Amino acid sequence: MEVCYQLPVLPLDRPVPKHVLSRRGAISFSSSSSLFGAPDPRQLSQRRGAISYDSSDQTALYIRMLGACVVFKQLFANVRVRSQVGFEPERRSSHPYLCIDFRTLHTRLSCGSSPADSGTEKRVHRLLSFQRYLHSSRLLRGIPQQIPLHILDEDYSGQARCMLEKVGSWNFDIFLFDKLTNGNSLITLTLHLLNQYGLVDLFQLDMVKLWRFLVLVQEDYHNDNPYHNSVHAADVTQAMYCYLQEPMLSKSLTSYDILLGLLAAATHDLDHPGVNQPFLIKTDHYLATLYRNTSVLENHHWKSAVGLLRETGLFSHLPPEDSMNMERELGSLILATDISRQNDYLSRFRTHLDQESLCLSNASHRHFVLQMALKCADICNPCRPWELSKQWSEKVTEEFFEQGDIEKKHKLQVSPLCDRETNTVGNIQIGFMTYVAEPLFGEWARFSDTRLSQTMLGHMGLNKASWGGLQPEQTAISEETETSAGGSRSKEIPQGSRES
Repeated sequence: MEVCYQLPVLPLDRPVPKHVLSRRGAISFSSSSSLFGAPDPRQLSQRRGAISYDSSDQTALYIRMLGACVVFKQLFANVRVRSQVGFEPERRSSHPYLCIDFRTLHTRLSCGSSPADSGTEKRVHRLLSFQRYLHSSRLLRGIPQQIPLHILDEDYSGQARCMLEKVGSWNFDIFLFDKLTNGNSLITLTLHLLNQYGLVDLFQLDMVKLWRFLVLVQEDYHNDNPYHNSVHAADVTQAMYCYLQEPMLSKSLTSYDILLGLLAAATHDLDHPGVNQPFLIKTDHYLATLYRNTSVLENHHWKSAVGLLRETGLFSHLPPEDSMNMERELGSLILATDISRQNDYLSRFRTHLDQESLCLSNASHRHFVLQMALKCADICNPCRPWELSKQWSEKVTEEFFEQGDIEKKHKLQVSPLCDRETNTVGNIQIGFMTYVAEPLFGEWARFSDTRLSQTMLGHMGLNKASWGGLQPEQTAISEETETSAGGSRSKEIPQGSRES
Protein backbone atom coordinates (compact mmCIF):
# COMPACT_ATOMS: atom_id res chain seq x y z
CA MET A 1 0.00 0.00 0.00
CA GLU A 2 1.44 3.35 -0.99
CA VAL A 3 1.08 6.18 1.50
CA CYS A 4 0.23 9.46 -0.17
CA TYR A 5 1.23 11.75 2.67
CA GLN A 6 4.29 11.90 4.84
CA LEU A 7 4.56 13.31 8.34
CA PRO A 8 7.60 15.43 9.20
CA VAL A 9 10.24 13.49 11.13
CA LEU A 10 11.39 15.44 14.16
CA PRO A 11 14.51 14.67 16.22
CA LEU A 12 13.59 13.82 19.78
CA ASP A 13 16.25 16.13 21.21
CA ARG A 14 14.80 19.18 19.48
CA PRO A 15 11.66 21.07 20.57
CA VAL A 16 8.47 20.21 18.73
CA PRO A 17 7.01 23.08 16.67
CA LYS A 18 3.76 24.48 18.00
CA HIS A 19 1.74 23.39 14.99
CA VAL A 20 2.70 19.75 15.59
CA LEU A 21 1.88 19.75 19.31
CA SER A 22 -0.58 17.01 20.19
CA ARG A 23 -2.07 15.40 23.23
CA ARG A 24 -2.02 11.62 23.31
CA GLY A 25 -2.38 11.21 19.59
CA ALA A 26 -4.97 13.95 19.15
CA ILE A 27 -4.14 17.23 17.43
CA SER A 28 -4.52 20.22 19.77
CA PHE A 29 -6.65 23.01 18.34
CA SER A 30 -7.30 26.51 19.56
CA SER A 31 -10.99 27.15 20.09
CA SER A 32 -10.64 30.64 18.68
CA SER A 33 -9.68 32.09 15.31
CA SER A 34 -7.79 29.74 13.00
CA LEU A 35 -7.78 25.95 13.08
CA PHE A 36 -4.10 25.77 13.92
CA GLY A 37 -3.99 28.64 16.41
CA ALA A 38 -1.35 28.68 19.11
CA PRO A 39 -2.24 26.39 22.03
CA ASP A 40 -3.11 27.90 25.36
CA PRO A 41 -0.03 27.68 27.62
CA ARG A 42 -2.26 26.53 30.44
CA GLN A 43 -3.15 23.43 28.41
CA LEU A 44 0.52 22.45 28.21
CA SER A 45 1.11 22.46 31.96
CA GLN A 46 2.27 19.13 33.30
CA ARG A 47 -0.16 18.22 36.07
CA ARG A 48 -0.34 14.44 35.96
CA GLY A 49 -1.16 13.09 39.37
CA ALA A 50 -1.96 16.47 40.89
CA ILE A 51 -5.29 17.65 42.22
CA SER A 52 -6.56 20.88 40.72
CA TYR A 53 -9.20 22.89 42.54
CA ASP A 54 -11.75 25.07 40.84
CA SER A 55 -12.09 28.09 43.09
CA SER A 56 -15.56 28.89 41.77
CA ASP A 57 -17.29 25.80 43.09
CA GLN A 58 -14.55 24.15 45.19
CA THR A 59 -14.91 21.01 43.09
CA ALA A 60 -11.89 18.75 43.03
CA LEU A 61 -10.99 17.85 39.46
CA TYR A 62 -8.45 15.19 38.65
CA ILE A 63 -7.11 16.44 35.31
CA ARG A 64 -4.38 15.07 33.12
CA MET A 65 -2.66 17.57 30.87
CA LEU A 66 0.45 16.58 28.95
CA GLY A 67 2.17 18.29 26.05
CA ALA A 68 3.35 16.39 22.99
CA CYS A 69 7.00 16.61 23.94
CA VAL A 70 6.26 14.91 27.26
CA VAL A 71 4.31 12.15 25.52
CA PHE A 72 7.13 11.44 23.09
CA LYS A 73 9.75 11.44 25.83
CA GLN A 74 7.69 8.95 27.81
CA LEU A 75 7.10 6.87 24.72
CA PHE A 76 10.68 6.48 23.58
CA ALA A 77 12.72 7.06 26.72
CA ASN A 78 10.26 5.42 29.14
CA VAL A 79 10.74 8.27 31.61
CA ARG A 80 7.98 8.68 34.13
CA VAL A 81 7.04 12.35 34.38
CA ARG A 82 6.05 13.54 37.80
CA SER A 83 3.97 16.61 38.43
CA GLN A 84 5.88 19.77 39.20
CA VAL A 85 2.74 21.65 40.12
CA GLY A 86 0.61 21.19 43.24
CA PHE A 87 1.56 18.16 45.30
CA GLU A 88 2.28 14.49 44.84
CA PRO A 89 -0.37 12.73 46.91
CA GLU A 90 1.47 9.40 47.16
CA ARG A 91 4.03 11.04 49.45
CA ARG A 92 1.44 12.23 51.93
CA SER A 93 1.61 8.97 53.87
CA SER A 94 4.33 6.80 55.33
CA HIS A 95 2.89 3.55 53.96
CA PRO A 96 5.47 1.94 51.64
CA TYR A 97 2.84 0.60 49.22
CA LEU A 98 1.31 3.98 48.53
CA CYS A 99 4.01 4.81 46.00
CA ILE A 100 2.53 2.14 43.72
CA ASP A 101 1.86 3.55 40.28
CA PHE A 102 -1.58 2.11 39.50
CA ARG A 103 -0.97 2.52 35.76
CA THR A 104 1.83 -0.08 35.88
CA LEU A 105 0.51 -2.05 38.82
CA HIS A 106 -0.62 -5.19 37.03
CA THR A 107 2.18 -5.35 34.48
CA ARG A 108 4.74 -5.47 37.28
CA LEU A 109 3.10 -8.61 38.62
CA SER A 110 2.86 -10.40 35.29
CA CYS A 111 5.56 -12.97 34.67
CA GLY A 112 7.82 -13.07 31.67
CA SER A 113 7.15 -9.57 30.38
CA SER A 114 8.67 -6.21 31.08
CA PRO A 115 6.15 -3.51 32.04
CA ALA A 116 8.22 -0.90 30.24
CA ASP A 117 8.31 -2.93 27.04
CA SER A 118 4.61 -3.80 27.08
CA GLY A 119 3.56 -0.22 27.84
CA THR A 120 5.74 1.20 25.10
CA GLU A 121 4.57 -1.42 22.63
CA LYS A 122 0.91 -0.56 23.25
CA ARG A 123 1.53 3.16 22.83
CA VAL A 124 3.52 2.63 19.63
CA HIS A 125 0.76 0.34 18.34
CA ARG A 126 -1.78 3.13 18.82
CA LEU A 127 0.39 5.89 17.42
CA LEU A 128 1.23 3.96 14.27
CA SER A 129 -2.37 3.26 13.29
CA PHE A 130 -2.43 4.01 9.57
CA GLN A 131 -5.69 5.90 9.60
CA ARG A 132 -4.59 8.20 12.41
CA TYR A 133 -1.28 8.67 10.60
CA LEU A 134 -3.13 9.62 7.43
CA HIS A 135 -5.59 11.82 9.34
CA SER A 136 -2.77 13.72 11.07
CA SER A 137 -0.85 14.24 7.84
CA ARG A 138 -3.97 15.60 6.15
CA LEU A 139 -4.47 18.07 8.96
CA LEU A 140 -0.84 19.20 8.82
CA ARG A 141 -1.15 19.79 5.07
CA GLY A 142 -4.29 21.86 5.60
CA ILE A 143 -6.62 19.35 3.94
CA PRO A 144 -10.04 19.42 5.67
CA GLN A 145 -11.24 16.15 7.16
CA GLN A 146 -14.74 14.99 6.31
CA ILE A 147 -17.16 14.38 9.17
CA PRO A 148 -17.37 11.97 10.87
CA LEU A 149 -13.66 11.58 11.59
CA HIS A 150 -12.82 7.95 10.86
CA ILE A 151 -10.13 6.15 12.81
CA LEU A 152 -10.51 2.69 11.29
CA ASP A 153 -7.61 1.05 9.52
CA GLU A 154 -8.50 0.38 5.86
CA ASP A 155 -8.08 -3.39 6.10
CA TYR A 156 -10.68 -3.70 8.84
CA SER A 157 -13.00 -0.75 8.30
CA GLY A 158 -15.48 -2.77 6.24
CA GLN A 159 -15.85 -5.44 8.91
CA ALA A 160 -16.14 -2.86 11.68
CA ARG A 161 -18.83 -0.97 9.77
CA CYS A 162 -20.74 -4.21 9.25
CA MET A 163 -20.65 -4.80 13.01
CA LEU A 164 -21.91 -1.28 13.68
CA GLU A 165 -24.96 -2.03 11.54
CA LYS A 166 -25.90 -4.58 14.24
CA VAL A 167 -24.82 -2.50 17.23
CA GLY A 168 -28.22 -3.05 18.85
CA SER A 169 -27.79 -6.83 18.95
CA TRP A 170 -27.34 -8.35 22.41
CA ASN A 171 -24.82 -10.80 20.89
CA PHE A 172 -22.53 -7.91 19.86
CA ASP A 173 -18.92 -9.11 20.28
CA ILE A 174 -17.10 -6.12 21.74
CA PHE A 175 -13.78 -8.02 21.83
CA LEU A 176 -13.86 -8.58 18.07
CA PHE A 177 -14.98 -5.00 17.49
CA ASP A 178 -12.05 -3.71 19.55
CA LYS A 179 -9.62 -5.65 17.36
CA LEU A 180 -11.23 -4.41 14.16
CA THR A 181 -10.93 -0.81 15.36
CA ASN A 182 -7.28 -1.21 16.39
CA GLY A 183 -8.07 -0.81 20.09
CA ASN A 184 -10.34 2.20 19.55
CA SER A 185 -13.68 0.56 20.27
CA LEU A 186 -14.82 3.16 22.80
CA ILE A 187 -14.14 6.14 20.52
CA THR A 188 -15.64 4.51 17.44
CA LEU A 189 -18.74 3.13 19.14
CA THR A 190 -19.60 6.29 21.11
CA LEU A 191 -19.10 8.56 18.10
CA HIS A 192 -21.27 6.27 15.97
CA LEU A 193 -24.11 6.24 18.51
CA LEU A 194 -24.02 10.01 18.99
CA ASN A 195 -24.26 10.45 15.21
CA GLN A 196 -26.96 7.80 14.88
CA TYR A 197 -29.17 9.66 17.35
CA GLY A 198 -28.38 12.97 15.63
CA LEU A 199 -27.07 14.39 18.91
CA VAL A 200 -24.01 16.03 17.33
CA ASP A 201 -26.18 18.27 15.17
CA LEU A 202 -28.95 18.71 17.72
CA PHE A 203 -26.65 19.95 20.48
CA GLN A 204 -24.33 21.71 18.01
CA LEU A 205 -21.28 19.81 19.27
CA ASP A 206 -17.99 20.90 17.75
CA MET A 207 -16.53 17.81 16.05
CA VAL A 208 -12.93 18.70 16.93
CA LYS A 209 -13.83 19.12 20.61
CA LEU A 210 -15.93 15.95 20.60
CA TRP A 211 -13.15 13.98 18.94
CA ARG A 212 -10.59 15.29 21.44
CA PHE A 213 -12.90 14.50 24.37
CA LEU A 214 -13.45 10.89 23.25
CA VAL A 215 -9.73 10.34 22.63
CA LEU A 216 -8.92 11.61 26.12
CA VAL A 217 -11.67 9.48 27.68
CA GLN A 218 -10.34 6.33 26.03
CA GLU A 219 -6.75 7.15 26.94
CA ASP A 220 -7.70 7.79 30.59
CA TYR A 221 -8.83 4.19 31.01
CA HIS A 222 -6.02 1.94 32.23
CA ASN A 223 -5.77 -0.76 29.60
CA ASP A 224 -3.36 -2.68 31.83
CA ASN A 225 -6.39 -3.48 33.98
CA PRO A 226 -7.74 -6.92 33.04
CA TYR A 227 -11.35 -5.75 33.45
CA HIS A 228 -11.85 -2.04 34.17
CA ASN A 229 -10.49 -0.75 30.88
CA SER A 230 -11.78 1.01 27.77
CA VAL A 231 -13.20 -2.23 26.30
CA HIS A 232 -15.40 -2.62 29.38
CA ALA A 233 -16.54 0.99 28.95
CA ALA A 234 -17.38 0.29 25.29
CA ASP A 235 -19.28 -2.85 26.30
CA VAL A 236 -21.32 -0.91 28.87
CA THR A 237 -22.03 1.80 26.28
CA GLN A 238 -23.29 -0.81 23.81
CA ALA A 239 -25.49 -2.41 26.49
CA MET A 240 -26.82 1.03 27.43
CA TYR A 241 -27.77 1.58 23.79
CA CYS A 242 -29.70 -1.72 23.80
CA TYR A 243 -31.67 -0.57 26.86
CA LEU A 244 -32.34 2.85 25.34
CA GLN A 245 -33.95 1.05 22.41
CA GLU A 246 -36.45 -0.73 24.65
CA PRO A 247 -40.05 0.45 24.03
CA MET A 248 -40.55 1.76 27.58
CA LEU A 249 -37.54 4.06 27.19
CA SER A 250 -37.41 4.85 23.47
CA LYS A 251 -40.86 6.45 23.46
CA SER A 252 -40.27 8.43 26.68
CA LEU A 253 -36.65 9.59 26.85
CA THR A 254 -35.66 12.98 25.48
CA SER A 255 -32.54 13.64 23.41
CA TYR A 256 -31.01 15.22 26.50
CA ASP A 257 -31.61 12.00 28.47
CA ILE A 258 -30.03 9.90 25.70
CA LEU A 259 -26.96 12.15 25.52
CA LEU A 260 -26.48 11.91 29.28
CA GLY A 261 -26.97 8.14 29.25
CA LEU A 262 -24.38 7.53 26.54
CA LEU A 263 -21.80 9.89 28.08
CA ALA A 264 -22.31 8.35 31.52
CA ALA A 265 -21.83 4.85 30.12
CA ALA A 266 -18.63 5.85 28.31
CA THR A 267 -17.12 7.56 31.37
CA HIS A 268 -18.58 5.55 34.25
CA ASP A 269 -15.23 3.91 35.19
CA LEU A 270 -12.88 6.64 33.99
CA ASP A 271 -9.35 6.35 35.44
CA HIS A 272 -10.22 3.21 37.43
CA PRO A 273 -7.02 2.09 39.24
CA GLY A 274 -7.82 -1.64 39.10
CA VAL A 275 -8.37 -1.97 42.86
CA ASN A 276 -11.57 -1.56 44.86
CA GLN A 277 -12.70 1.03 47.38
CA PRO A 278 -11.81 -0.99 50.53
CA PHE A 279 -8.24 -1.24 49.25
CA LEU A 280 -8.01 2.54 48.82
CA ILE A 281 -9.47 3.11 52.27
CA LYS A 282 -7.26 0.70 54.17
CA THR A 283 -4.14 2.06 52.47
CA ASP A 284 -5.12 5.67 53.27
CA HIS A 285 -5.00 6.56 49.61
CA TYR A 286 -5.46 10.26 48.90
CA LEU A 287 -8.66 9.61 46.89
CA ALA A 288 -10.25 7.94 49.91
CA THR A 289 -9.35 10.98 52.00
CA LEU A 290 -10.55 13.40 49.32
CA TYR A 291 -13.99 11.78 49.09
CA ARG A 292 -14.23 10.86 52.78
CA ASN A 293 -14.43 7.10 52.17
CA THR A 294 -17.78 7.48 50.41
CA SER A 295 -18.27 6.21 46.83
CA VAL A 296 -14.57 6.94 46.37
CA LEU A 297 -14.13 5.44 42.91
CA GLU A 298 -17.46 6.65 41.54
CA ASN A 299 -16.79 10.21 42.72
CA HIS A 300 -13.39 10.03 41.08
CA HIS A 301 -14.84 8.75 37.80
CA TRP A 302 -17.35 11.60 37.80
CA LYS A 303 -14.83 14.32 38.60
CA SER A 304 -12.44 12.93 35.99
CA ALA A 305 -15.21 13.10 33.38
CA VAL A 306 -16.06 16.67 34.40
CA GLY A 307 -12.39 17.57 34.15
CA LEU A 308 -12.22 16.35 30.55
CA LEU A 309 -15.48 18.10 29.64
CA ARG A 310 -14.09 21.39 30.89
CA GLU A 311 -10.64 20.80 29.45
CA THR A 312 -12.01 20.19 25.97
CA GLY A 313 -14.82 22.76 26.27
CA LEU A 314 -17.29 20.31 24.75
CA PHE A 315 -20.28 22.13 26.28
CA SER A 316 -18.70 25.58 26.53
CA HIS A 317 -21.18 26.91 23.94
CA LEU A 318 -24.10 26.16 26.28
CA PRO A 319 -25.31 28.59 28.95
CA PRO A 320 -23.27 28.08 32.17
CA GLU A 321 -26.34 26.95 34.09
CA ASP A 322 -27.15 24.24 31.53
CA SER A 323 -23.56 23.06 31.49
CA MET A 324 -23.47 22.81 35.30
CA ASN A 325 -26.78 20.91 35.35
CA MET A 326 -25.40 18.45 32.80
CA GLU A 327 -22.27 17.87 34.89
CA ARG A 328 -24.39 17.37 38.01
CA GLU A 329 -26.77 14.89 36.37
CA LEU A 330 -23.85 13.05 34.78
CA GLY A 331 -22.47 12.59 38.29
CA SER A 332 -25.81 11.35 39.57
CA LEU A 333 -25.79 8.60 36.92
CA ILE A 334 -22.19 7.57 37.55
CA LEU A 335 -22.64 7.53 41.34
CA ALA A 336 -25.54 5.10 40.89
CA THR A 337 -23.06 2.42 39.76
CA ASP A 338 -21.65 2.15 43.31
CA ILE A 339 -22.27 -1.53 44.05
CA SER A 340 -22.33 -0.85 47.80
CA ARG A 341 -25.57 1.13 47.29
CA GLN A 342 -27.17 -1.62 45.22
CA ASN A 343 -29.87 -2.49 47.75
CA ASP A 344 -30.95 1.15 48.15
CA TYR A 345 -31.60 1.58 44.43
CA LEU A 346 -33.14 -1.87 44.08
CA SER A 347 -35.51 -1.29 46.99
CA ARG A 348 -36.64 2.05 45.55
CA PHE A 349 -37.10 0.49 42.10
CA ARG A 350 -39.12 -2.38 43.54
CA THR A 351 -41.36 0.03 45.45
CA HIS A 352 -42.09 2.01 42.28
CA LEU A 353 -42.98 -1.18 40.42
CA ASP A 354 -45.18 -2.51 43.24
CA GLN A 355 -47.09 0.77 43.45
CA GLU A 356 -47.02 1.35 39.66
CA SER A 357 -45.92 4.88 40.42
CA LEU A 358 -43.29 5.35 37.69
CA CYS A 359 -44.33 8.19 35.39
CA LEU A 360 -41.85 8.63 32.57
CA SER A 361 -43.27 12.01 31.65
CA ASN A 362 -41.70 13.15 34.92
CA ALA A 363 -38.04 14.22 34.45
CA SER A 364 -36.93 12.88 37.85
CA HIS A 365 -38.52 9.49 37.15
CA ARG A 366 -36.84 9.30 33.74
CA HIS A 367 -33.54 10.09 35.40
CA PHE A 368 -34.07 7.32 37.95
CA VAL A 369 -34.82 4.82 35.17
CA LEU A 370 -31.59 5.93 33.45
CA GLN A 371 -29.75 5.21 36.70
CA MET A 372 -31.20 1.69 36.79
CA ALA A 373 -30.39 1.16 33.12
CA LEU A 374 -26.77 2.16 33.70
CA LYS A 375 -26.58 -0.15 36.72
CA CYS A 376 -27.84 -3.01 34.56
CA ALA A 377 -25.41 -2.16 31.75
CA ASP A 378 -22.50 -2.03 34.20
CA ILE A 379 -23.02 -5.58 35.49
CA CYS A 380 -24.67 -7.22 32.47
CA ASN A 381 -21.78 -9.62 31.78
CA PRO A 382 -23.56 -12.64 33.34
CA CYS A 383 -26.47 -11.97 30.95
CA ARG A 384 -24.37 -12.15 27.78
CA PRO A 385 -24.01 -15.32 25.69
CA TRP A 386 -21.64 -17.83 27.29
CA GLU A 387 -18.71 -17.14 24.94
CA LEU A 388 -18.69 -13.46 25.92
CA SER A 389 -19.77 -13.89 29.54
CA LYS A 390 -17.00 -16.39 30.25
CA GLN A 391 -14.31 -14.01 28.98
CA TRP A 392 -15.61 -11.16 31.14
CA SER A 393 -15.86 -13.44 34.19
CA GLU A 394 -12.25 -14.52 33.81
CA LYS A 395 -11.08 -10.93 33.37
CA VAL A 396 -12.84 -9.52 36.42
CA THR A 397 -11.69 -12.44 38.55
CA GLU A 398 -8.11 -11.96 37.42
CA GLU A 399 -8.33 -8.31 38.47
CA PHE A 400 -9.57 -9.43 41.91
CA PHE A 401 -6.71 -11.89 42.20
CA GLU A 402 -4.11 -9.32 41.19
CA GLN A 403 -5.35 -7.06 43.98
CA GLY A 404 -5.04 -10.02 46.35
CA ASP A 405 -1.45 -10.59 45.19
CA ILE A 406 -0.65 -6.95 46.00
CA GLU A 407 -2.22 -7.28 49.44
CA LYS A 408 -0.20 -10.43 50.15
CA LYS A 409 2.99 -8.76 48.94
CA HIS A 410 2.53 -5.86 51.35
CA LYS A 411 1.29 -8.03 54.25
CA LEU A 412 -2.25 -6.65 54.14
CA GLN A 413 -5.39 -8.61 54.90
CA VAL A 414 -6.59 -10.09 51.63
CA SER A 415 -9.95 -8.69 50.54
CA PRO A 416 -12.93 -11.01 49.99
CA LEU A 417 -12.88 -12.80 46.62
CA CYS A 418 -9.28 -11.66 45.99
CA ASP A 419 -7.38 -14.74 47.17
CA ARG A 420 -6.60 -16.91 44.16
CA GLU A 421 -5.81 -19.86 46.44
CA THR A 422 -9.24 -20.05 48.06
CA ASN A 423 -11.53 -18.81 45.26
CA THR A 424 -12.37 -19.89 41.72
CA VAL A 425 -13.96 -18.06 38.82
CA GLY A 426 -17.01 -20.31 39.10
CA ASN A 427 -17.84 -19.79 42.77
CA ILE A 428 -17.31 -16.03 42.49
CA GLN A 429 -19.63 -15.82 39.48
CA ILE A 430 -22.32 -18.05 40.98
CA GLY A 431 -22.36 -15.91 44.12
CA PHE A 432 -22.48 -12.69 42.10
CA MET A 433 -25.38 -13.91 39.99
CA THR A 434 -27.31 -15.18 42.98
CA TYR A 435 -27.03 -12.14 45.24
CA VAL A 436 -26.50 -9.22 42.85
CA ALA A 437 -27.40 -9.85 39.20
CA GLU A 438 -30.55 -11.99 39.49
CA PRO A 439 -32.44 -9.60 41.85
CA LEU A 440 -31.57 -6.57 39.68
CA PHE A 441 -32.43 -8.09 36.30
CA GLY A 442 -35.54 -9.72 37.73
CA GLU A 443 -36.89 -6.29 38.63
CA TRP A 444 -35.76 -4.84 35.30
CA ALA A 445 -37.76 -7.56 33.53
CA ARG A 446 -40.82 -6.50 35.56
CA PHE A 447 -40.31 -2.93 34.37
CA SER A 448 -39.56 -3.80 30.74
CA ASP A 449 -40.99 -7.22 29.95
CA THR A 450 -39.57 -7.62 26.46
CA ARG A 451 -37.74 -10.21 24.42
CA LEU A 452 -34.40 -8.68 25.45
CA SER A 453 -35.22 -8.97 29.17
CA GLN A 454 -36.19 -12.61 28.80
CA THR A 455 -33.08 -13.27 26.71
CA MET A 456 -30.86 -11.80 29.43
CA LEU A 457 -32.50 -13.88 32.16
CA GLY A 458 -32.22 -16.98 29.98
CA HIS A 459 -28.51 -16.44 29.35
CA MET A 460 -27.89 -15.84 33.05
CA GLY A 461 -29.60 -19.09 33.99
CA LEU A 462 -27.57 -21.06 31.43
CA ASN A 463 -24.31 -19.36 32.45
CA LYS A 464 -24.94 -20.08 36.12
CA ALA A 465 -25.52 -23.75 35.31
CA SER A 466 -22.37 -23.82 33.17
CA TRP A 467 -20.23 -22.42 35.98
CA GLY A 468 -21.79 -24.95 38.33
CA GLY A 469 -20.78 -27.75 35.98
CA LEU A 470 -17.21 -26.42 35.82
CA GLN A 471 -16.84 -26.16 39.60
CA PRO A 472 -15.41 -29.69 40.23
CA GLU A 473 -12.87 -29.16 37.44
CA GLN A 474 -11.77 -25.77 38.79
CA THR A 475 -11.54 -27.12 42.35
CA ALA A 476 -9.31 -29.96 41.16
CA ILE A 477 -7.02 -27.54 39.32
CA SER A 478 -6.81 -25.30 42.40
CA GLU A 479 -5.93 -28.23 44.68
CA GLU A 480 -3.30 -29.46 42.24
CA THR A 481 -1.70 -26.01 42.16
CA GLU A 482 -1.60 -25.83 45.95
CA THR A 483 -0.07 -29.30 46.18
CA SER A 484 2.63 -28.52 43.61
CA ALA A 485 3.50 -25.34 45.51
CA GLY A 486 4.04 -27.43 48.62
CA GLY A 487 2.00 -25.06 50.69
CA SER A 488 4.82 -22.53 50.52
CA ARG A 489 2.65 -19.70 49.24
CA SER A 490 0.10 -20.07 52.01
CA LYS A 491 2.83 -19.38 54.57
CA GLU A 492 3.30 -15.90 53.13
CA ILE A 493 -0.30 -14.92 53.80
CA PRO A 494 -0.73 -12.83 56.97
CA GLN A 495 -2.65 -14.40 59.80
CA GLY A 496 -6.39 -13.86 59.57
CA SER A 497 -6.33 -12.87 55.91
CA ARG A 498 -8.11 -15.94 54.56
CA GLU A 499 -11.82 -15.56 53.99
CA SER A 500 -14.13 -18.27 55.23
